[in-house]
Amino acid sequence: MAKILSVVAPEKFQQIEYLESKRALEKRGHKVITASLKRVATDKLGEKYKVDLLLSEVNAEDFDAILFAGGPGSHALFDDQQCHDLARKFHAAHKLTTAICAAPLILGRAGLLEGKKVTCFPDQIQDVKNTDAVYTGAHVERDGLIITADGPDSAYDFGLAIADALG
Repeated sequence: MAKILSVVAPEKFQQIEYLESKRALEKRGHKVITASLKRVATDKLGEKYKVDLLLSEVNAEDFDAILFAGGPGSHALFDDQQCHDLARKFHAAHKLTTAICAAPLILGRAGLLEGKKVTCFPDQIQDVKNTDAVYTGAHVERDGLIITADGPDSAYDFGLAIADALG
């Protein structure tokens, strides 16, 4: 059983991406721990979720993978230093570093997507390409330790891809 850190924006995260990726991972026997910048995160429909950890409390050594959920709220994390630092720590430790929808831009701005095959939500294609990533247009894309997905319709398959990569 692996432990996956699922990072959601404090407000307006995409609940389908969070819940469906979590469901897929848990179905495969993995444990998903949720983190955010606030103790209670609100999805884009206004539903509130108690999170397990604040980003400042996360120890990357305690987890096997990191997942950044997307949605309109993830835009506030594109340049968030804590998110960048966590993504870099996971990647440097040879752990899966993953993101869905708009959130791959967090990885891109953390400097992790250069030359990597990735996918993302259509609105972020140009911004992701600007980080020197190779946009593929796939629903789910894996390039080494980086796994990305394009949005809510791919969330369950994204979770399965992470589970498959974890073995």
